[in-house]
This record gives sequence, C-alpha cells and structure tokens, in this order.
Amino acid sequence: AELEQGRLMQRTVALADGTVTLAEAASPAELSVNAQQLVNTFGPEYRMLLIGAGQLAEYLATMARFSGFAVTLCDPRAEYRSAWAVPGVALTTVMPDDAVVAFRPDRRSCVVALTHDPKLDDLALLEALQTEAFYVGAIGSRRNAEARRERMIEHFDQTAASLVRLRGPIGIYIGSKTPPEIAVSVMAEILAVKNSVALPRETEVANAKAMREVA
Repeated sequence: AELEQGRLMQRTVALADGTVTLAEAASPAELSVNAQQLVNTFGPEYRMLLIGAGQLAEYLATMARFSGFAVTLCDPRAEYRSAWAVPGVALTTVMPDDAVVAFRPDRRSCVVALTHDPKLDDLALLEALQTEAFYVGAIGSRRNAEARRERMIEHFDQTAASLVRLRGPIGIYIGSKTPPEIAVSVMAEILAVKNSVALPRETEVANAKAMREVA
C-alpha cells in the first residue's frame, strides 16, 4: 500500500535468520550489504500531484511519468475526470486541499495546480506550502498570479514572506502557446528546481514577458 501511495520504502533483511522489516525511507539509497543485513530502498524517487484534469494535465503527467515521477491527479469534477486517458496515474476525487494532506508531500514531491479555479487551487496551494514539497505552483497569467497572492494575503492571513515559495506564472519562457508547449515549459522548470539548477531571471515567464513589453 505504501508503494502504491508513492512512498519510498526501505527493506531490511537480517542475514542471520532471514527476518524482513519494512520502514518508510527518508531518502533514496544504494543497495548495501554488511555482515548483519541487506538493505535496499524501493519506490519512486520523485512524486507529482496535479490539481485539475484536462489537456495540459495529460501532457504534463505523461512527461512526468517519462521523467521518473509517480503522478497523482486530483479533480473532484466528474465532467473533467471522465476524459482522462493517461495510464499509470493515480486518481483521487476528494477536494484538492484534502488531496494534498493525503499525498503527504515531502522534499521529493511537487504540487501543481491547473484548474484556474480559486475555489479548487487556493486552499490546495496553501496546504502544499506548509510541506517540504520542492515545487509548489499554479498555472495562470501574470495578472491571475498577482490576484492569487492578493487573495491569500487578504483572506488567508498570508504574507509576502509566507508566499515566497509559491510559483506563478509557472514554467520557463519559451513563447509557449499550446498545451504541449506549456507542458514542456512547466516540466523544464520543475526539473531545473529538482536538479538545483538556478535559472536566469530572464527565463521566468513574468520577467521575460515584462522585458519583451519594455523592448
């Protein structure tokens, strides 16, 4: 059950009597053997929680799966879930903030909101910001991203400091217009953050668009 939930598990075999114990692992590790035991870890190294089904989510989930992520999709809206067609993705129908709690994001997890609906996105994002998730972000324009921050500060007692980890608009600027292009942009940013690559400010969507307007 733990593996199905995307958790990293450590399996220890005592060489003296063959006793096997399972425990949740804090981080990935290579197979190790000594005179007393054999220890190995199992499960996906990284996980992604997507909030909101749709074409963009399908492309992003597919790219994430190929990149080694275990992917969970949350959408309480039956009309959006009915068209979902990406195999190997766990589906949950609970409200997004409850999905974040159940997902238990850790430092190997990312949470991406794609619904454009504040009633679904905002509480999930706030919940995710309280976790160790290495990436928390939401799709949307610069205007929508700023409106989201203002809502969170006005209605949810947030501050600029508490929202510093919230990414939006998400993705790196590649002039993307179509869902596949936007998914490439978002996945590239997620992988850069995962791999501790500091991207130049001009690659951030908001900064790049502002620079183009000035030019």
